[in-house]
Amino acid sequence: MVYTTLKSFLSPLLMLGFRPKVTGLRQVPTVGPVIIASNHLSFSDSIFMPLVVPRKVTFLAKSEYFTSPGVKGLLKKLTFKALGQVPVDRAGGRRSEAALLTGLELLKEGACIGIYPEGTRSPDGRLYKGRTGIARMAIESGAPVVPVAMFNTAEIQPTGKVVPKLQRVEMVFGEPMYFEGDSTNVQVLREATDRIMKTLQQLSGQEFVDMYASEAKSRLARGEEI
Repeated sequence: MVYTTLKSFLSPLLMLGFRPKVTGLRQVPTVGPVIIASNHLSFSDSIFMPLVVPRKVTFLAKSEYFTSPGVKGLLKKLTFKALGQVPVDRAGGRRSEAALLTGLELLKEGACIGIYPEGTRSPDGRLYKGRTGIARMAIESGAPVVPVAMFNTAEIQPTGKVVPKLQRVEMVFGEPMYFEGDSTNVQVLREATDRIMKTLQQLSGQEFVDMYASEAKSRLARGEEI
């Protein structure tokens, strides 16, 4: 109910201020389980894309977003809940397994979930190697993967900026992709994930980097070149 109310309130304001240009929205099924796979340039990706999709989009968000202390932390928690995000611990091992199981449970219930296969925002606007969790969820649930390329969101709200700039946002949705095979086979998962990332690269026109975005961020923090 909060999600619907917030969407109804924000949609007219954001539509007027950012004039979204959307292509291929009909590719998103109106009912049944579906995974929307997006490139990730800005925090605002999680706001603009759900606003144009006619059904609720649930993101699997980092649990840290829900556990920050103080008033600021409480406001952040309420905001993420209002945006339809579900807290999961994605730190690795059994924690990552729990995130996958959460996603599979949502898909079993017929949900539309949003996933950033890169795992984190791009540090420089390029497209990075995808994590294979999305492939496993697609294979085990049978849900289609609908790729979407986001444009201009990094300029609208750069990392660390709270107030966004008024600039046109663009989204291009691609055709649904279906996957099958052995979800316990690492090679099968890698090939499926690489197909998704290749499609995102074709839709977005971004330069692809065969490295995880998290590793790229660590290298940049050490002053190393990527």
